[in-house]
Amino acid sequence: MDFVPKGIIPPIVTPFDNAGNLDEAAFRRVIEFVIDGGVHGIFPMGTTGEFYALQEDEYRRILRTAVEAAAGRVPVYAGCNDITTRGVIRLIKIAEQEKADAVSVLTPMFIAQTQRELYQHFKSIADSTYLPVVMYNNKPKTNVTIEPETVAKLAEIENIVGVKDSTGDFTNTGEYLRLTRGNDNFSVLLGRDTLIYAGLCYGASGAIASCANVAPRVAADIYDKYISGDSAGALDAQFRLAPLRIACNMGTFPAVIKEGLNMQGIQVGVCLDPIQPISSTEKENLRRVLVDMGLV
Repeated sequence: MDFVPKGIIPPIVTPFDNAGNLDEAAFRRVIEFVIDGGVHGIFPMGTTGEFYALQEDEYRRILRTAVEAAAGRVPVYAGCNDITTRGVIRLIKIAEQEKADAVSVLTPMFIAQTQRELYQHFKSIADSTYLPVVMYNNKPKTNVTIEPETVAKLAEIENIVGVKDSTGDFTNTGEYLRLTRGNDNFSVLLGRDTLIYAGLCYGASGAIASCANVAPRVAADIYDKYISGDSAGALDAQFRLAPLRIACNMGTFPAVIKEGLNMQGIQVGVCLDPIQPISSTEKENLRRVLVDMGLV
């Protein structure tokens, strides 16, 4: 398989109107904003896109809109997340129908699987589709992790092309990279925006970066400058992005990401209940971060 997940890929927010319905026009504006900002892919229906809050008909509409809006300029990675293997496969079939370029699959939530069960889960998913599969490890959210040895074994499956590591544990990321180092058909992506530069230095191929919704050019500069040989410029961009990622801790994720877009005049509304908007004090703190970054 010749698909290589690489660069900066924002997990796109899902804008909602006051009634809690998808705001398709705003969704298209966000996609245009990040592509104009130089990102290398888009990822609808990730954690930042509040995948857990949407019904299947909304899911299909979001993927269709994302593919239409991207218009072949960058690949579309469709989030396909469910507690059961068959639930993931059902979503993947929708992603195939809507012509996504690849899928991202989070570890199952709520239940605690063994590594043997995780291996079979991802193998069954890969066997069910022709699409490239990127595994998604977000232990802080799911309390489930894909151990490095399991990732290395799964990386031998032809259409499992990568893993996103959102653990924030760089030793774990390093082990993913070390144990798959000889596999040219497998990539490791960072899922923690403060570690993109470090990951690139270790051999990662890029990042699925939530802050790239708000600061696409800054995030893309980390990758583009590094690849061009400008390591100092890449590190400068990483340090510029870091305060925004740290500011995300002020609210329940992804409330800060949405507010950052709202502050730039890209109105995406708020998160669905029970997630609440950040406080007025937190908004003032976020605005200072965006001012310092030159975004507002």
